[in-house]
This record gives sequence, structure tokens and C-alpha cells, in this order.
Amino acid sequence: MKKILLIVHQQTSDPGLVGQILIKNGYELDIRCPAIEQELPATMHNHEAVVIFGGPMSANDSETLPFIRTELDWIPIALDSSKPFFGICLGAQLLARVLGASVSPHPKEMTEIGYFPILPADTSVNYFDVPRYVYHWHGEGFELPRSAQLLAKGEVFESQAYRYGETAYGVQFHPEITKEMIDKWTTLGAHMLTLPGVQSREEQMQKYSLYGGESESWLEGFLCHWLNTAKVKELH
Repeated sequence: MKKILLIVHQQTSDPGLVGQILIKNGYELDIRCPAIEQELPATMHNHEAVVIFGGPMSANDSETLPFIRTELDWIPIALDSSKPFFGICLGAQLLARVLGASVSPHPKEMTEIGYFPILPADTSVNYFDVPRYVYHWHGEGFELPRSAQLLAKGEVFESQAYRYGETAYGVQFHPEITKEMIDKWTTLGAHMLTLPGVQSREEQMQKYSLYGGESESWLEGFLCHWLNTAKVKELH
């Protein structure tokens, strides 16, 4: 069975819709958590692709959290393989750092938690015809790497999605989110819901019912394109 590496940052992390869609399409999930000292593979030979998920830590914690340094040092292995790479939130920020860009809090100390609108940055890239509203949970954003193409932008944190090369993508938002995950995050992270501009638990649930289906449909199409891009490249 085709195997995809999923890198998570907490023992209880859930790959959500990303994991569900990949399983539905016949992939085996190899889930590893460097934060609890699970090793990353020395090569990508045994994996078709890699997804790096989010987490409550910062991409700048490389001096205080050894596993962040480990991931920053490992990402070039994935990129050099030319196999599909997908970074979500923290994963996108780690990729941005590897590519020489900065990751930092909003200059006005704003936080995005809940559903917020994003727009395509390049309307000619039809596979990134993003949903109108996507789920966010972050207080830091990434600078667009010089070598990357901006794919989607937002109002609070402008850089919302980018592509590096042919097969590496990073998104600031959480397309993997499910209703159960919103319930869990807003319970465990209830203290975050008092920050300025953050949507209440009730509003997040309401907006999930409005936008969750649209976001899931986009994710299915994107993952299919993301995985097939590498296959097309191998044929040439």
C-alpha cells in the first residue's frame, strides 16, 4: 500500500479530514510525532508524500524545543526528494523558515481564530480556487519566501498559501478541521477565545455548518492535484 508520512506535534493530534481523505484514496498513514522523540525517516524512499501539521508551539522555538530544530533540519530531505510536501499552519511556517523567510506575530498583536475569508492571489492557478472562508488558529504568520509563489492572501495575515517548486505547498489555515476538532480545540484552548478579534465557540460552530462542506470539497480536489502533480512529473 502507498504510504504517506504525517508529522504531528502532539501525541493527541488528529490529522482530521486530510487523514480521512488520504485513507479513502488508498493511502496508508505513517504518523510520527518528533515531540515525543519519534524519529523521522532518513530518506523519502518509502513514502509517497509528507504532510506537516500545526501545533501550539512556534516555528521560532528551535533553540528551546529540540524537535523543532530536528524538523527544520529534516525538511530539506523532503524537498530534495521532489515528492509532494504539504505544510499546514506550523508546517507552512517551518517550510517558510527553511526557505529563508521569517515567521513572526502580527505587528498589531492580532490573532486569527475561527473562520476568516481568503482570496486567490493568482486567479490563473485554478487548482487553488480557494473556498471563501477557511478555519484559522494562529497568532503568528509567515513572510512569503522569495523563491515561492503566493497563492492565497488574507486581510489580517496577508500570506495564506504558497507554492515552492512544483510539489511543495504551505497554507496558514487548517483545511483538515472537523466539527469534532473545533469542539476539542475550543475546549482545550478556551483561554485563547478571550483574545481580541477571536470568534466565540458558538460562532465557530455556526460558521463550520456554513463553510465546512465547501472547505472539504476544496481539500479533496487539492489533495488529488497535489499527489498527481508528482506522478505527472515522474512520467516526463
